Amino acid sequence: MSGLENNERAGAMIVEQTEVNKCSSCGGNTVFDPSSGTLKCPFCGSEKEITTSRENTIELDFLQALEKEDHSWDDEKRVFKCGNCGAETLLDKDKVADFCSFCGSSHIAVTETHAGIKPALVLPFQITKDVAVEKFKVWMKKKYFAPSKLIQSYKLDHLAGAYIPYWTFDSQTNSSYVVQIGTYYYVTKTRTVIEDGKPKQVTEQARKIRWRTEHGHYSKFFDDVLVKASRNVASGLIDKVEPFHLNGLVDYKMDYLSGFLAEKYSIPLKEGWNDAKVVVDDGITSGIHGRVHGDVVNIVSVSTDYDSITYKHILLPLWISSFQFNNKVYRFLVNGQTGKVSGKSPVSAVKASIAVGIVIAIMIAIYFILKIT
Repeated sequence: MSGLENNERAGAMIVEQTEVNKCSSCGGNTVFDPSSGTLKCPFCGSEKEITTSRENTIELDFLQALEKEDHSWDDEKRVFKCGNCGAETLLDKDKVADFCSFCGSSHIAVTETHAGIKPALVLPFQITKDVAVEKFKVWMKKKYFAPSKLIQSYKLDHLAGAYIPYWTFDSQTNSSYVVQIGTYYYVTKTRTVIEDGKPKQVTEQARKIRWRTEHGHYSKFFDDVLVKASRNVASGLIDKVEPFHLNGLVDYKMDYLSGFLAEKYSIPLKEGWNDAKVVVDDGITSGIHGRVHGDVVNIVSVSTDYDSITYKHILLPLWISSFQFNNKVYRFLVNGQTGKVSGKSPVSAVKASIAVGIVIAIMIAIYFILKIT
């Protein structure tokens, strides 16, 4: 089982689906099933195919978007905000949320906030909830320094499938740069050393650098620079479940979100471009280093024009949950496409102390062995 039925069991949400997602056989609410890629009825098992397409290749103009606020997703979604962590979750207009997927708080309420820019593409879930749970169990067993009591008795809370917002940016860049290029050369030097109590003249090669300054131009088109649009999922955790394979992106349809959550982007478009620009500038720097040849290359300055900036709003899948141990909550994530897991777990002080003791004992043993030999 997946999607809506599992979320109901976790105490997540939900009242009714729209008529579009009604089962034609029994009238139940269908949900997206990651294992089959269809809309599936959890009551009678009937499936409805989703027509998959990848036609939404039109990039949106970045500068125009800054001039006019986009509320194109408002016709499908409404925003629920968590009073504890501030995360904003998007649900269909006929749904309600009972807890926050990001912190587990029940202090969540509908707001008048706009849903914002409608996604262009979505990467559908391929990992079911049951598989995500199994992936977590395997991950937990590998936590050798976790307390034994935790490994035997952990309890998952509210495992929820959520689509996380990302921005992608395209831009043509044209850069003017100034570099200092250093070329090694060697000079022979003579110096006096004391050998067997007597002075001795020795010669050696000393390396020098001959510098020259060059000016140049570098042009490159950057395509689909991917940056997170979420502040609510810890970057350290989400980075560890990446990458997502973006060749699986398809045109956005509400069907793929049926039974799942979607997070409203908390990093706005302009700030997203600033994050993308860091990636772009690093690429330009690497490109200049690759073009200029010398033993040492120092980039003095780079001035870049960013032209034809375009963007897309896309959604990527994550299973998000937590477990409790000694009254403390630990978060973890499962990549909804690949099943890769990341998270935090407590460390047993006893196990850590034993490990440190073993390392110290080994080092002492090696020291005495080397001393004897």
